[in-house]
Amino acid sequence: MEFKKTRLRQRVCDTSANEDDTTSIKDQLINMICDNPDLPTLGTSISNVVQISLSVNEPTQQLANLILSDVALTQKVLHLSNSATFRSSSNHVVTSVSRAIQLLGLDTIKACALAMILVDGMPKSHAKYVRYELALALSASLIGRKLAKRSSIPDAEEVAIISLFKNMGRLLVAAFDVNLYKRTMALVKNGTHTKAQASLETIGCSFDTLTAIAMREWRIPATITNAMKLLPSKALKPPKNREEWMQQVAEFSESSAELALQIDQSADNNLSEALLDRFGVVLRLDQKQFETLLTDVGNEARELSTNAELKQDNKDDGLRSEDTNMTDGSGYGEDILDGLIFEQTDPNNSLTIKRHPSGKPLNALDQLLTGVQSLTEMTASGQYKINELILQVLETLYSSLGFDFATICLKDAKTNQFRARYALGQSNIKLQQQFVFPSTSSDDLFSLAIQRNVDLSISDVTGQKMLSMLPEWHRKLLPKTKSFIILPLVVRGKSIGFFYADRQQQAPEGISSDEMKLIKTLKGLILTTLNP
Repeated sequence: MEFKKTRLRQRVCDTSANEDDTTSIKDQLINMICDNPDLPTLGTSISNVVQISLSVNEPTQQLANLILSDVALTQKVLHLSNSATFRSSSNHVVTSVSRAIQLLGLDTIKACALAMILVDGMPKSHAKYVRYELALALSASLIGRKLAKRSSIPDAEEVAIISLFKNMGRLLVAAFDVNLYKRTMALVKNGTHTKAQASLETIGCSFDTLTAIAMREWRIPATITNAMKLLPSKALKPPKNREEWMQQVAEFSESSAELALQIDQSADNNLSEALLDRFGVVLRLDQKQFETLLTDVGNEARELSTNAELKQDNKDDGLRSEDTNMTDGSGYGEDILDGLIFEQTDPNNSLTIKRHPSGKPLNALDQLLTGVQSLTEMTASGQYKINELILQVLETLYSSLGFDFATICLKDAKTNQFRARYALGQSNIKLQQQFVFPSTSSDDLFSLAIQRNVDLSISDVTGQKMLSMLPEWHRKLLPKTKSFIILPLVVRGKSIGFFYADRQQQAPEGISSDEMKLIKTLKGLILTTLNP
């Protein structure tokens, strides 16, 4: 997603600027947040990810499907999931989004996806200032995640998301009015103003107010927005509840982020002491633990850019100390983002998947083989649930063969119907709800494949003979389908369901015999589990 070049009217603020001028600037910023045609797209994407965690209905499947709907986002999540920073101690190679969620946790993958969406959604103009604020946001998120792991607070990793958005007000100003941003931050740099005081003087409202407005417009849940509220300046007390703890961690993470980015140089001792005095007791951090936290976050931030396949060739030299005096020029602001920014072109072809006109990847066989190996390890370990295994097999078929829609249908003995249990791809929620048909014998293509336990690959369904063999429910539900596969699941002679996947393009390349062997292996893993 790319923002249109929205530029606020530039104003030269001096000591004679009147109240109407600052109010006008504030109103323009608020109108930009509320009315800019591109910001709602970013906000909707962010809101969708946040809302998934609140869902009681298969949040893992929902998040996996949201990520899988964007090829670039899928590749970024898988690369990060296999990096030393995020990879689990089990040393499993993560080959699917659903497996990444299972191994690393819903909150971790959600935080990664949000960071990527946020980075991709910001405009590339004024890149060094935007990148610097993004770097601070990602650093704060890493700090929040570290503290969450040390905590016994329920669902503590949500604080990583809160910390990620804490500086959204500054980020939006940097993106849409660079001169206003520079004037405001110059007051902070001179030591005459806090960020809140500086933004009140130049904008007419605080950065935190702009953050709150953006979160409200994007319909971010109150549990998150409440935790972004500024804490009173007086001495803090140990948190009484989860919300207070998240407020403390979020403010600490944002305040500490710049120290983590400057880890290669001597830290600001005054800031370190002030943060320890204010947060040390309530967050149970001593000097050594604080230094270790900053070092770990700094190292993890650097590690995000060391994966060669994620490294971008960016000509922008990032934030430089001689230009802004906000960073040491060591590249942290740039490095943190290297693994997250979506490039329109990939000079190394590391993230570009070459495909047939149908959408099927040219390396489908390799992708299937990698998926089979991962799933074989998963089943051999015994550390899985059947629903997780089914979802990962479905994802492997969907991604490896480049389908538009994929589902697994299971037989409902009570109603004698086949019903979609999981679905991925275009309009998956709507199609999953309507993908229901009787399991009674018939002479249509689906019934014959299921009755005879025959795997079918139909590369072109547009011919009259083939169309006549499709059941009426399929023609009505999926009228644009041009090619599909059916993989029956039969246990002890009884049909229990089937995998189905389709495309809206013909697939004359079909499925090779080697690919079909691996597909049968995937199906066999499910059958073995269901029939030990």
